[in-house]
Amino acid sequence: MNRVLCVGSVNMDLVISLKEKAPAGGETVFASEYRYVPGGKGANQAVAAARMGGAVTFLGRIGRDENGKALRNGLEREGIDTLLLEESDRPTGLAAIQVEPSGQNRIIVISGANMTLTAAAVTDALKHGGYDCVLVGLEVPLEAVHAACREGAARGIPVVLDAGPAMKLDLEPLRGLTILSPNESEAQAICGIPVTDAASARRAAEWMAQRCSPAFVVIKMGGKGAFVFGKGLAEMIPAYPCEPVDSTAAGDCFTAVLALEYIASGDMRAAASYACAAAALSVTRPGAQPSLPTRKEVDAWLRRGV
Repeated sequence: MNRVLCVGSVNMDLVISLKEKAPAGGETVFASEYRYVPGGKGANQAVAAARMGGAVTFLGRIGRDENGKALRNGLEREGIDTLLLEESDRPTGLAAIQVEPSGQNRIIVISGANMTLTAAAVTDALKHGGYDCVLVGLEVPLEAVHAACREGAARGIPVVLDAGPAMKLDLEPLRGLTILSPNESEAQAICGIPVTDAASARRAAEWMAQRCSPAFVVIKMGGKGAFVFGKGLAEMIPAYPCEPVDSTAAGDCFTAVLALEYIASGDMRAAASYACAAAALSVTRPGAQPSLPTRKEVDAWLRRGV
């Protein structure tokens, strides 16, 4: 069983199911329901990795509030080690998620305690952990992200960065990455190249690879699949057809499964294809963490010939 350190955010998600569409500026629209669901890109990746069979430790920050308690309990129910999930004086992170009937979502994040995670905490965790892989995202301070890349590389531990949410990002401090994985909008925010097809994805991947030299750049492209670039590969891995309900956490699911499969097999093409299957299954279900499948569920879904 691979030991995974997940460095990232943990939020309580307020999920609003819209009746028709998201509001334009100054417009009021109606929703059918709302609910509170555990989320945060880091926690989503941790749960996805745990459900795939990884031995996961979560490094992050929560507030001293009821949301923080609920989120910690939820991670522990998944078998995730929360010893490094410490409390902060700031409130637990919150995300307001609008979901249209098509499954398309819009997300507003209030980072709260997530932004109190320090580079020193990351360095200390990697110094004493003995992990096989590090998963990290951008909903925590960049100093913590840089520390994960630097310290992971120094110890020969593969580091996988889910480059979300979208932001202009200096890639130079990220040298040491094994996998850099943005989606289309995140890739464009980083390199300025609109990613719409395999050709533009390759141009974006080459641009990013030149600046931080990861082993692979894997661009998530939703219903098109994922473009894989590195070690002689430059190809689109096709998506699996599905009926979307809610795309929240699909990218987190993809990155976590990609990391575990690649670490286990060393076969990036196969890892990306399996991650596409897991992400496709996740979008057929509502919510962030509730949508994340187990390995048994993904294997059964694939056997049915989707």
